[in-house]
Amino acid sequence: MPDPTPPDPTPPDSVLPGVGLPATSLLSYVPAGLPGLRVAFTSVAEGNLALHVGDDPGRVASARAGLEARLGLAPGGLRFMEQVHSATVHEVPAGPARPGASVPVADALVSADASAALAVMVADCLPVVFAGTAGSGAATAVAHAGRRGLLEGVLQATVGRLRVAGAQHLQAWIGPAVCGRCYEVPAALAEEAEHLLPGIASTTSWGTPALDLPAAAAALLEGLGVAVESSGVCTLEDPSYYSYRRDPKTGRFAGLVWTDAPASPDPDRSGPSQPAPA
Repeated sequence: MPDPTPPDPTPPDSVLPGVGLPATSLLSYVPAGLPGLRVAFTSVAEGNLALHVGDDPGRVASARAGLEARLGLAPGGLRFMEQVHSATVHEVPAGPARPGASVPVADALVSADASAALAVMVADCLPVVFAGTAGSGAATAVAHAGRRGLLEGVLQATVGRLRVAGAQHLQAWIGPAVCGRCYEVPAALAEEAEHLLPGIASTTSWGTPALDLPAAAAALLEGLGVAVESSGVCTLEDPSYYSYRRDPKTGRFAGLVWTDAPASPDPDRSGPSQPAPA
């Protein structure tokens, strides 16, 4: 979500789980060559997962618990962060989450041994999920890349931290986000962003200056030697996903990476790489 203003504290109707959408709607992928690892992006059907948008905390807790159960995770197993549009990366300690542990203030999480289930929340910004080999195992990460974070280097910082942890053969998945046809910005901002990250400037479908965050992120990651797969879904165009630009009183969906449990449910819909139960 590109640079939101503080939301209205009144719980908005739009934060409620999607009406008329399928009960299962994860967009899911299986990382190549990394048995047991899973990548997915939720939708409004899974409900709002954010505590900072004015939604009822009990309803958010229920949505998170339902998602964790569906993924075969223990209650509280998903690791979240307080996202602030920065390039700060936090490495999650190995092992299960500690009850009552503080939520890190960061815009990327890294699990050097892939033991932690990671989540990044968005509603127009890029949710980017990473996985790679690390010794005989794997390393994983998630990153929140809005305009500011992308220009400040959150993706480079995440890739750098993964490589320090020994990760190789990195793969990245760019989930649903506002597209370059829809992310309208002032001309001066587009010019400034293009100077900082060539290739990010775009034009809306109605002919005004815009930024194409997904395309810029994909090019940046490919330049770092990361294999990239993009969902191609625009959150502003597709009501299956929360969009701050469409409605500032909205929830957040999530990008996820976790280690699959043997008894996880069947897939609802799979991304184009390898079909995955979720």
